[in-house]
Amino acid sequence: MSSYVRKKTPGDTEWFVHDRFGMFIHFGLYALPARHEWIKNGERISDEDYDRYFRHFNPDMFDAREWARRAREAGMKYAVLTAKHHEGFCLFDSAYTDYKITNTPFGRDLVREYADAFRAEGLHVGLYYSLIDWHHPDFTIDVIHPMRDDPAAPEKNRTRDMKKYSAYMRDQVRELLTNYGKIDILWFDFSYEGNKSNRDPSMNGKGKEDWESEKLIALARSLQPGIIIDNRTGIEQDLSTPEQYQVEEWPRDPKSGEYLTWEACQTFSGSWGYYRDEQTWKSPRMLIEMLIKTVALGGNLLMNVGPCARGYMDARATNALDAYGKWMKYNGRSIYGCTKAEPEFTAPAGTLLTQSEDGKRLYIHLLSYPFSILSMQGLSDRIAYAQFLHDASELRYTVGRPGNHFGDGLSADEKTVYFSLPVIAPPTEVPVIEIYLR
Repeated sequence: MSSYVRKKTPGDTEWFVHDRFGMFIHFGLYALPARHEWIKNGERISDEDYDRYFRHFNPDMFDAREWARRAREAGMKYAVLTAKHHEGFCLFDSAYTDYKITNTPFGRDLVREYADAFRAEGLHVGLYYSLIDWHHPDFTIDVIHPMRDDPAAPEKNRTRDMKKYSAYMRDQVRELLTNYGKIDILWFDFSYEGNKSNRDPSMNGKGKEDWESEKLIALARSLQPGIIIDNRTGIEQDLSTPEQYQVEEWPRDPKSGEYLTWEACQTFSGSWGYYRDEQTWKSPRMLIEMLIKTVALGGNLLMNVGPCARGYMDARATNALDAYGKWMKYNGRSIYGCTKAEPEFTAPAGTLLTQSEDGKRLYIHLLSYPFSILSMQGLSDRIAYAQFLHDASELRYTVGRPGNHFGDGLSADEKTVYFSLPVIAPPTEVPVIEIYLR
């Protein structure tokens, strides 16, 4: 068993840390302008002007079963959908607002179709719910609100009541956790109480007191006790969620030193929502390395897709998903049920290590393919058998000295294992050596 002791969580994270790989789906009105999901904020768009996207929202090619199939074929085991993003628009048929998908030309409850389709594919179902709402009349104008430059913003805030808004959030969370079956993850986003206004205290950023986070979390856990909740309400729960960067060490609790359950959330490109003209799409190699590195540090990867306004995933997104699927089909065993390798194992240069949670198998991911020989120290007493993972072809190895005359110039080390590799790399994006351990 792994020696890394994870901090106990309120929710059920056992399945989560086994499955390791999920799909984030950002979908909303912002798919129509197709230039970033924060467009209302960035371009200071008024409610009246933004309403044209509501009036024209009709993802006529949306097929929840297709989304679910693509997630499963990419090797993903769970998904998280934006039931409501910062714009305030709801993809579900809420009784507490008219600003919802069933009042658009589309007219259907997308959350219901999503939940049913993903469960049918055997995937765990998660919902994202924004704590921020740039449409709700009681959400006070603050430093990241589209109306922040309005000279009358402080005066307008006098008629807005965050307690009414926090009650609205609880009402909607109750709907999401009551009307759509078992929800495995509730992904709140986000607190920013450190953002201060130079104009008026009423425009400061918001945190757990504004959201009434304790009540919100207590409600969620009363409705679905095993649910996984992230840390963005301002109260630590189940998940630490680093966004858009790669951590270098497994995050730990600063007080106890225990290892945290964590999930990196990342994008295929530079945007979460559909962005027609965005060009910084990651290569297949980069995407696969991000997944490996995340698991090698004991984490999960939540990789985002932003469907276009007609409801389908465009060719750039499906190509990225296909790259994952092609690699995961043969190498998923080095990801599922795996974690950071035990400290006794040191990764050779140009490689990343993962290890099965039961400790019986070690995986060497060859980011840089070596010529003929790969050496690894400290393995000699543990190795029982080695093979390429993608095809289960044996890899011969020797201990102490390379087993051919090309190694004559290398000094002997009785604890070093030398793997004899084919000169030509296998036809997989990142080859993986699977080692059965004694």
